[in-house]
Amino acid sequence: MALSTIRTVNHLLKPFTAATRRLSSDSNATINVEISKPYTAHNIDPPSSIVETTPNELMTFFSDMAEMRRMEIAADSLYKAKLIRGFCHLYDGQEAVAIGMEAAITKKDCIITAYRDHCIFLARGGGLVESFAELMGRKDGCSKGKGGSMHFYKKDSGFYGGHGIVGAQVPLGIGISFAQKYNKEDHVTFAMYGDGAANQGQLFEALNMAALWDLPAILVCENNHYGMGTAEWRAAKSPAYYKRGDYVPGLKVDGMDALAVKQACKFAKDHVLTKGPIEVIVFHVRGLLDSGVHETHLGQ
Repeated sequence: MALSTIRTVNHLLKPFTAATRRLSSDSNATINVEISKPYTAHNIDPPSSIVETTPNELMTFFSDMAEMRRMEIAADSLYKAKLIRGFCHLYDGQEAVAIGMEAAITKKDCIITAYRDHCIFLARGGGLVESFAELMGRKDGCSKGKGGSMHFYKKDSGFYGGHGIVGAQVPLGIGISFAQKYNKEDHVTFAMYGDGAANQGQLFEALNMAALWDLPAILVCENNHYGMGTAEWRAAKSPAYYKRGDYVPGLKVDGMDALAVKQACKFAKDHVLTKGPIEVIVFHVRGLLDSGVHETHLGQ
């Protein structure tokens, strides 16, 4: 990380550090926090609204999200300066989803997503140098400079990339979960998509197969209310995406709350490993750069 970035992040952290110290002198002391917006469930009992955390985890959440935000703001400037070519889809405003999800799983669990993939890559253990090199088409990038903004990749951490074709990553994610079950692994796959892909036929086909075969797959709809420039209400007759799995349990989550996301992902992982068939999660998020408000849902 550049020195200026380190100084800025440290400056942002100062008031938060002081507040955390007042909570406890022990950075690993357990803190119980009640989420501000309760979960809404479909065909399943929701998880507890009380989430366990620690001062150390809260500090990590904040510093990681601050780093993600600054990275995306820098990427925006580079794109406008034409140093990033092609497409560049940013994730700022949705950092709590990536952070909360990562806190609930391990690197043996897999994630596959659409084209807003920069921050997911960072959460999976990727670095800033690899990120910016990829964005600018350099060989030191995570995909050797050949993927660009939409195709970050980190197989050694279970990140199977960003994908530019709307909804196409979901069947691939179901395939990864099939391999996990076939190999008798005790891990799960999170297949992420946006509300703009929520009406794709391939999504429902993949969901049907996952339910038939009791696969350890969790479909995550990050609903920011806009599929690029098309408002949610213009594209979907029923925007209650967490219910659209029909026979599959669903959960609606506040994607702006990292602790709520963490609890929901842990709950979903335990569910698909022990009860099946599949849990779909919907996160509501508010991003910054696209038209209108962003919302993310965990579960469906």
